[in-house]
Amino acid sequence: MLDVERGMLNVQSFSMRLLIFLLTLSVLNASHIERDVIIYGGTSTGVAAAIQTSRMGKSVILIEPTKWIGGLSSGGLGMTDSGKREVIGGISREFYQRMQQHYHKADSWRQEEPSDYRYYTQKDDAIWRFEPHVAMKTLQEMLAEANVEVVYGERLDLSDGVTKEGLKITEIRMESGDAFRGKIFIDATYEGDLMAKAGVTYTIGREPNSQYGETLNGVQIRNARSHQFLHQVDPYLIPGDPKSGLLPGIQAGDPGVEGSGDHRVQAYCFRMCLTDDPDNRVPFPKPEGYDPLRYELYLRYIQKGWRNVWGNHKDMPNRNTDTNNH
Repeated sequence: MLDVERGMLNVQSFSMRLLIFLLTLSVLNASHIERDVIIYGGTSTGVAAAIQTSRMGKSVILIEPTKWIGGLSSGGLGMTDSGKREVIGGISREFYQRMQQHYHKADSWRQEEPSDYRYYTQKDDAIWRFEPHVAMKTLQEMLAEANVEVVYGERLDLSDGVTKEGLKITEIRMESGDAFRGKIFIDATYEGDLMAKAGVTYTIGREPNSQYGETLNGVQIRNARSHQFLHQVDPYLIPGDPKSGLLPGIQAGDPGVEGSGDHRVQAYCFRMCLTDDPDNRVPFPKPEGYDPLRYELYLRYIQKGWRNVWGNHKDMPNRNTDTNNH
């Protein structure tokens, strides 16, 4: 029995030494990179910040948790939400100007473009509608021209990834173990994880009107005029049977008291680049874990007579569309 116990102790001791060695090896292999400015998030904002930092003669590195840069601008939002376009300047306008240069050079204009699209492609120095892959390529070129180093696939360690001296961030660590030190850190993500983990206060949900003496915060019932159902749709799992429960995505009861706040996050949708060009089509793949019940409400709405399924789409170059939720 003693021999067996000694053997077990020897195995445990060896296992512990091996674990310590592997952890040490992992630490030794982890990269420690230092730059003047560390930017976390390769959104269009992060790209612009990185380019400007480099132009100012400072060392910079751009960290993007995914494999893609550009955020919304290269992720399907091909129709830029812009009002007075003359106020758009700086690196943003450089990007839109390069969009125009690309399509003029490629001679990729459709003859039947809407009137406002023709106006902004002929009389302006920039264009505001483009294909996602063109946006991605252009942003990559702009980063390369500015000699910005981009690191892909590195996600902030949310358990203990932010080191500070007082209120100042000095280093951030990724899930891979790599660390980045800098004088200035910029959180250019949509989620704001770096700011949150650095102790910056934040709010989730809608504030009530009463908090800041406003009128358009919180639950809005009287002002809810757009995006309302035009047909009555049965909300129950088994039509007509309340005991069967509600379909996914439906909240029981009313939205709440007018002007009151909550802690809910707004709904999201996909911006899809679709086409009517048969030579440029790929089939929709069935998503992993696809559950048709999650779309039952949508199907019932169509069955009730709604026909404007693709009503909220805008023309893009080369017979593509920026299709939004409708």
